Amino acid sequence: MSRLWSYIFRYRYRYARGIACLVATATLAMSIPWLLKQAVEGIEHGRPVDEIASTVLLIIGIALLQGVVRSFSRFLIFNVGRDIEYQLRNDLFAHLQTLSLSYYQRQPIGDLMSRLVNDVTAVRLLLGLGIINILNTPLYYVYAMAAMLAMDPVLTLLAIAPYPFMFLVVRAMSRQLMERTLNVQAGLADLSSRVQESVSGMPVVRAYVREAWQNGVFGTLNERFKTENIALSRLRGLFPPLMKGISGTGLLVVLWYGGSQVIAGRLSLGDLVAFMGYLHLLAWPTMAMGWLISLYQRGKAAMQRLEVIWQTQPDIVDGEGNGASRSGRTVRGEIGFRHVDFAYPTEDWRPGSRVGNGHAPDGRTVLHDITFTVPAGKTVGIVGRMGAGKSTLVHLLPRLFDVTRGAITIDGRDIRLFSLAELRRCIGFVPQDPFLFSARIQDNIAFSQSEADGDDVRRTAALASVDGEIEDFPKGYDTVIGERGMTLSGGQKQRLTLSRALLADTPILVLDCALSSVDVTTEGKILQALRTSTTEKTVLIISHRVSAIRDADFIVVLDAGRIVETGTHAELVERGSMYTELFQDQALEEELAEL
Repeated sequence: MSRLWSYIFRYRYRYARGIACLVATATLAMSIPWLLKQAVEGIEHGRPVDEIASTVLLIIGIALLQGVVRSFSRFLIFNVGRDIEYQLRNDLFAHLQTLSLSYYQRQPIGDLMSRLVNDVTAVRLLLGLGIINILNTPLYYVYAMAAMLAMDPVLTLLAIAPYPFMFLVVRAMSRQLMERTLNVQAGLADLSSRVQESVSGMPVVRAYVREAWQNGVFGTLNERFKTENIALSRLRGLFPPLMKGISGTGLLVVLWYGGSQVIAGRLSLGDLVAFMGYLHLLAWPTMAMGWLISLYQRGKAAMQRLEVIWQTQPDIVDGEGNGASRSGRTVRGEIGFRHVDFAYPTEDWRPGSRVGNGHAPDGRTVLHDITFTVPAGKTVGIVGRMGAGKSTLVHLLPRLFDVTRGAITIDGRDIRLFSLAELRRCIGFVPQDPFLFSARIQDNIAFSQSEADGDDVRRTAALASVDGEIEDFPKGYDTVIGERGMTLSGGQKQRLTLSRALLADTPILVLDCALSSVDVTTEGKILQALRTSTTEKTVLIISHRVSAIRDADFIVVLDAGRIVETGTHAELVERGSMYTELFQDQALEEELAEL
C-alpha cells in the first residue's frame, strides 16, 4: 500500500479541502442533538415560544448548511478518487509498455485486463467512499462520545458496552474477508482470460465444432467464480446485521437505563433526547464499519495484485553495455553476428508459449555459435527447415530477446549500446504472425509513421501489391477491419503489415516469413518491387520458400540452430547439400501443384 500513499500525497491539498468539509459536516451534524436538548429543556421549563422557535429555525438552518457542506466534501474526495484512478491506470499501462516480450508470453491477457479495469476500480472506491468513511467514523465517535460523557458518563459506558465485542468479531472476520476477496478477484481474472482467449480463437472453435466443450470449460470457471462470490457475499452479509444489532442494543440500554434515570429525576428529558440523537448519528458509521472493512480489504487485495505488475521489471533495458548511445549518428545498416548463442530462459516459458520456430520451453540452447556479416545495403536470405531457429535469430536483432553469448552489431557497434527506441527505429520488422488493429486500413499502415500522408500510404501499399484490393473495398483505405484483421485474408494481412514496415523507411528491413500466405506469382511481384525500392537498405528475408531468397546477395542455411552453409543461390545449388535438397523438394512440389 506504500505506493498508494504516493498518489494520495500528490492530491494532498484537494484531500485536505475535502477533509475540512468532512470536519465541518460532522461538527454541524453533532450540534443538532445538542440544540434539540436545548429546545426540549426550553419546553420543559416553559421558556418563551420565540426562544424555542429560534432554536428550531437554527436547527433547520444548520441541517441545510450541513447538506451543502456534505455535498462539497463528497464532490472533492470522490473527484480525487477518480483522478487517482485515471492516473493509476495510465501509469500501469505505461509500465506495461516497458515490459519485455517474455512477460506477455507467460501472462494471460485477460488477467491483465481484469487488473487494469476491475482492480483499479476497487482502489478508486477505497480512495473515494473508503476515505470518507475512514474519516467520518472516528470523527463521529469522538464528537458523540465527548458530548455523551459530558451528560452522563455511566449511561455512555452502558451504551457502548457491546462495542468491544463488535471489534473482536470484526478483527476475526477480516482475514477471511481478505482471502475470499483475493479468490474472487483471481476468479474474475481467470474468467476474463477465458473469454478473451475464446473470442480470439472463435474461428478454431467453430472449425472443430468445440462450442460445447468451450461452454463446459467456461461454465466450470463461472461456477467456481459464483461459488467464491457467494462465499464472500455471505461473509459481507454478516456485517450489517451484526453492526445494526450492536447499535440497537446500545439504543435499548439508553431507553431502559436512561428512561429510569429521567423518571427518577437524575437525568433531564433533554439529555435523553440528545443521547438518542447522538446514538442515531452513530448508527450509520457503526453499520458502515463492516462495509468499510470489506471495501478496505477489497482495495488492499486489488493493490496487491497491481503491485505484482509494478514490481515486474523489463528483462531488456537500455544500455546494458556501457550506457553509450548513437544519438545523432546515421545508421548505414551493416549487421554482424559474432559467435551468438541463445537459449530461452526456463522462467520465461509456460506450456503453449512460443516465439518463432526456435522455441525451447525447457531452456535448452536453440542457436549455436552464429557468425556472419551482412554488408550495408545488401540482402541476405535465411532459410532452413521448421524449427531451425530462423525466426529466433531475427528476434534478437531488435532485442526482443537478448543473446545468451556473443554479440550482435550494427555498423560495428554492439546493439546493447543503443537505446531501445533508437535501435528499433532503425529496423523495419514484419513478423511471421501479422498483427493489425481494429481500425481503418489507413491507420494500420500509418501506424509506423504517424506523420505520413495518404500518398505515402498508397505508395507503400502499391509496393506490397495490396493497393488494388484495398481500393475494391466499399470504403477503400477508410475501411475498418475487425480485431486482428479478421475480415481480411492471410495474404492481405501480411501485405498490410509489409506496407507498414516499408512506410517506416528504416535502413534495415526484416521480413520474417512475411509472404508465406501469398501465392508465388504475387510473391515474385512484391520481391521485384522491393529489390527496386530497397537498393540502399539492408534486408533480411526469412522464408521456407527458396523462391523468395534465391536472388539474395547471399544465403544463410540454418539447421538445428547452427549455420550449416552460406553462399549465393548458384553456389549452394552447385554444392549439392542441404540447400539443394530444399530447392529440389520445393521445385517438385510446385510442379505437382501445377498438374
